[in-house]
Amino acid sequence: MKCPKCNKSMKKIKVTIQDAKSPVTSFQCGSCGYFDFEEKSIHKAINEIKEKEMTLKIKQKIIKLSHGRLGMYINRDVARSLKLKGGEEVYVSVPDKKCFVVNLVK
Repeated sequence: MKCPKCNKSMKKIKVTIQDAKSPVTSFQCGSCGYFDFEEKSIHKAINEIKEKEMTLKIKQKIIKLSHGRLGMYINRDVARSLKLKGGEEVYVSVPDKKCFVVNLVK
């Protein structure tokens, strides 16, 4: 591949991007410093970063309720963003032994 600025040949290099798991292919010119990314690999990295940013993770404690039941408080920021009110019903499912999913009934 030729550099669009100085018309010299560019090197193909694998680079890592912060918060992306897979490496990205970059074409770099040693002469003028111009660089470009391979479209397929940069889009994959961007999607990985977006996916990581979208996930909200908050550490919560499980509390003991009466009659041997357990409960968990819902953070007010989470409640506000989901527009939750007290007394609303939800569906709870357990897809595996390390996860439970709460779906809103709306």
